[in-house]
Amino acid sequence: MRADVVCLGETMAMVTPSPPRPLAEAQTLTLSQGGAESNVAIWLARLGLPAAWCSRLGDDSLGRRVLAEVAAAGVDTSLVELDAGAPTGVYFKDPQPGATSVLYYRRGSAASLMDEDDADRALAPGVRLLHLTGITPALSESCAHAVDQAIARAAELGVTVSFDVNYRPALWPGPEAAAEVLGWLTGRCDVVLAGADEASLLWGTDSVLDTWAALGEPGTLVVKDGARAAHSTADGRAVTSVAALPAEVVEPVGAGDAFAAGWLFGWLRGLPDAARLRMGHLIASSALTSATDHGEFAMPPADLEDLARTGRDWPELTPAGDQP
Repeated sequence: MRADVVCLGETMAMVTPSPPRPLAEAQTLTLSQGGAESNVAIWLARLGLPAAWCSRLGDDSLGRRVLAEVAAAGVDTSLVELDAGAPTGVYFKDPQPGATSVLYYRRGSAASLMDEDDADRALAPGVRLLHLTGITPALSESCAHAVDQAIARAAELGVTVSFDVNYRPALWPGPEAAAEVLGWLTGRCDVVLAGADEASLLWGTDSVLDTWAALGEPGTLVVKDGARAAHSTADGRAVTSVAALPAEVVEPVGAGDAFAAGWLFGWLRGLPDAARLRMGHLIASSALTSATDHGEFAMPPADLEDLARTGRDWPELTPAGDQP
């Protein structure tokens, strides 16, 4: 497969109570897989775009299962290496009333050993877009070098780089360390996606334009403001804003990756700014209404794209959801 998009980062075996309930009370557990970067690749593949995932997994039963599941979703997994000397990471979802916490067991995983070789492998000929997240540089020093190398190499090759901040407090010594590293990386990327809450915590910004400046004026900044709206700017002056869709939330984990995939789909298809944001909302709503990271589409992908383009019957943006 010749991929338009390559997503570089760790995917782990995922254990989820079924039906959803607190982990301490669960009698039945479901084994699947999940990872921010492979989630994006899976959504893009389901939308009909050639997408690949580049990573390392343990050469163990869990690793082979993860690899098979991602491949079964239509993602090119030929860039994934199996490591006999390190395990596949595992995480547990712990649904609680009003929120879901996550327990990670990933220290020393095969993916935490990624380095510059993985970055070079990810940039295969013909790739249009390389997708990264702020999770990977937090995993280890070698992973941080891999992300740095990937951004530098993509610039040399003319490959667009998208970067989802994806701040995970448990992976960093503190917000200050994360802000420094992630700020350095995002300032060199073509597309940056961030949550409004992340931007406020890490860089002390409360508007799209302030965040764009704080992140080193990336090519395009997309700010997700939870259930209210999403915003984008490409020049630090004009901001496009689109209201989020109302949704009955079953499970919020993975919705940010779904939004990123929808927005990137819009970019790859040449949709206007507002249509890209609408596509992000549409795919995110599919994730929010599912207990898994990869919910069912409300309609066929072609109809989703048409709705994103036209914006027919789209909710009005309320003042509380708008940002300058």
